[in-house]
Amino acid sequence: MKLLVFSDIHSDKRALEKLMEIDADLYVCAGDLVTWARGLDTMAELMKPRADKMYMIPGNHESESDIARLCDRFGFTNLHGKSIEVAGAHIAALGYSSPTPFNTPGEYSEQQIAEKLKPFATLQPLVLICHCPPKDTDLDGVKPGAHFGSEAVRAFIDAVEPVRFFCGHIHECEGRDVMIGHTRGANVGKRGYLLDLQLLED
Repeated sequence: MKLLVFSDIHSDKRALEKLMEIDADLYVCAGDLVTWARGLDTMAELMKPRADKMYMIPGNHESESDIARLCDRFGFTNLHGKSIEVAGAHIAALGYSSPTPFNTPGEYSEQQIAEKLKPFATLQPLVLICHCPPKDTDLDGVKPGAHFGSEAVRAFIDAVEPVRFFCGHIHECEGRDVMIGHTRGANVGKRGYLLDLQLLED
């Protein structure tokens, strides 16, 4: 049972086409399919052949309503703030980022992120997918000393220790695959990350 997680496509059609060529059982778009919510339908058309396996959450460049409408129109599943159970694992997802200087459509306060993550705390084993990375890790650094992840996401990971964590948002960290305590985390970016759910114990 293979899960493909990707993020921050930002209207890069070729990158999305390459991802859609990968054979997986589940696809999760972890936000920022486009920029400032422009051109969502155009990008969704490329994902339509995988519609029955496609799950989505909003990034900071999309609103909850943008993604809800897109899912309704194209037959995708809205996973924002929800969880599913697959191959013995719980896959939970939360879109949006912590506050940015740019006033983008999809931003939560740290308190909101903490509240929305709470229902996932008892799910085990947990694969957590957030648009926003955890604060002060190798997944959220733009440059030395400049970290723009979420304190609430970091606190949740430290306390709950999901078996896997996936995020996007900080482009400079795309492709990084690190340990955060006992949690293996990756900033998937538009290259994506393919996980075999049946090998989670490894």
